Amino acid sequence: MHADPLPELEHAIWNARPHELVDTVTDRVKADLDVADVEILLVDYHMTFLVPVRPGREPVRLDNTTAGHAFAAQEVVAEALTAGPGDAHLLHLPLAVHGDRLGVLIVRLPGRPTETQRTAGARIATVVARALKIADQHTDLFRRVRRRSRLTLAAEMQWELLPGRACSTDEFHLAGQLEPAYSVWGDNFDWSVSADRLTLTVTNGMGAGTEAAALTHLAISALRNARRSGADIVDQAALADQTVYAQHRGTRHLATLLLDFELATGRVRTIDAGSPYMYRMRGNVTEMVQFDAQLPLGMFGDVRYTVEEFTVEPGDRLVVVSDGVHTAESPMGELYGAVALMQTLRATRLQNPSEAVRTFIRHYLDHHEGSDPLDDAVVVCLDWTGKTAAARTLSEEA
Repeated sequence: MHADPLPELEHAIWNARPHELVDTVTDRVKADLDVADVEILLVDYHMTFLVPVRPGREPVRLDNTTAGHAFAAQEVVAEALTAGPGDAHLLHLPLAVHGDRLGVLIVRLPGRPTETQRTAGARIATVVARALKIADQHTDLFRRVRRRSRLTLAAEMQWELLPGRACSTDEFHLAGQLEPAYSVWGDNFDWSVSADRLTLTVTNGMGAGTEAAALTHLAISALRNARRSGADIVDQAALADQTVYAQHRGTRHLATLLLDFELATGRVRTIDAGSPYMYRMRGNVTEMVQFDAQLPLGMFGDVRYTVEEFTVEPGDRLVVVSDGVHTAESPMGELYGAVALMQTLRATRLQNPSEAVRTFIRHYLDHHEGSDPLDDAVVVCLDWTGKTAAARTLSEEA
């Protein structure tokens, strides 16, 4: 590879039209870096396949494949090719932006990758991932690639409402997933990060289909409107409660958990508005964290919500699930929340949040033994790392 291939590549990538981005990346990387082939694969909505953007190529399973390993571990992985001349290798480069995993960039090299090539490849993948994230707002190309079957209208509404599927900072790693991915109804999650706070909400809208999706969309929009106006979570909950009640007069409402994290201290302010269930894993102890139950958003329109507080410590994991997970029944009538949920929590403890959520959903589906879930579901996982001592010192000095 060229000693410093990024400057010219960056210029070409940033100036490419959104729908031509993949062709630009492919052509320029092949020409500038003298590689045999380039492939961009995007993860599908269900997070089971990596789908090539270029048509005519077969999707690659995430499980038990080299590309899937690079995606899951977020590591650069080299793969020797048994077919073809010489010592050709594929270099699998994860594509992610602030922890939100998009897919994998695969570069075919004529020989074994050097450390310089690995480093340069990772830098290229970072540029490509950021360009994909921006281009995705201006073209339907990548959304079409990611769906392996048609999304229902309700699912389309819910996926468009999400801020992403993961987010990482120095203080935390956060990931979430909706299920059924292609026909989810009213379950959703939302977050916003600032210099000193993380606001996270997990919502379980009542009903099914587009009515549930529209209800959740209304509530999330109200929560965001209040948050972006500088309101705290009490006023956020109040505005959402009033807005939903004004529209539905109490006939429809949403169970919502609102969490406001202070990044410097780990202090968390929370409102349990008929919320989903939250579990905390600290050391070897896994337990449900219970709050004083308050009324769901939109039930009466004039509820005075009160805040409770707790503190997260470095190493803590919080997992939030909707009732569609907790109350799911197997064909034999066994509730997922009775035993299997705790087993899954422990089984995924060492996985990063994005992989933990993906595994959690797989176990949840396995519990149904081939039958369709009766309710939609959301799983959100947050690992708290906390500010390092050095970071706290710099913050205090500033």
